[in-house]
Amino acid sequence: MPSRILAVLLIPLALAAAETEKIRNPRAIVTEDTLAPGETRTIRGVLPSLTVYCQDGTVEIGPLGPLTGMMTRPRITPVKQGEVAFLPAGGRTLKNSGTAPLRVVRVDFPGKGSTDTWGLTGIPHYKLLLENQFARVYNIQVPAGATEPQHTHKDRVVVCLSGAQLIHTLPDGRQEPATLTTGQIDWRPGATHVGHNIGKTDLWVVAIEPK
Repeated sequence: MPSRILAVLLIPLALAAAETEKIRNPRAIVTEDTLAPGETRTIRGVLPSLTVYCQDGTVEIGPLGPLTGMMTRPRITPVKQGEVAFLPAGGRTLKNSGTAPLRVVRVDFPGKGSTDTWGLTGIPHYKLLLENQFARVYNIQVPAGATEPQHTHKDRVVVCLSGAQLIHTLPDGRQEPATLTTGQIDWRPGATHVGHNIGKTDLWVVAIEPK
């Protein structure tokens, strides 16, 4: 193999090292990354994935050619804090085209997925962002002092954009602390509870439930 082509093929492996793995289990592989202005990541895209943007910004996304790894027809788009984007398996590049650092969280789905549709929960503070064969994704915003009615979560990745002091009341009356801090990324098992934001800050999380 010519040395020039070999060097290009090694680029995705080198750039991937800049990410930090936060969660790995049979349902989800979660990585966190912060791109400086003008910085580009090459993502091998072996698995379908979901990207959560943790700040407002502008990104340039480009697919990779099958042999050279070169970017073709890049797409520049503004993104908002809390916005999510699902991408099927396939190599691509992600460039921070904005003027400030951009933190992103990527969730890869190693499972085969499911044709089941889980649908809405009916909770007023929950907004369904997307649902497909690999995941159901919610934007959750609970004001300080608010209480959610009893509801059931599935196993999920939680990306916290604004932390709050929380308590969950279980069906048997037991109470469990469930506080989240801004920037926290967590795996939480499914449960049924009443949610209470007992703190002075509003909660804002993106919850990703792998299928």
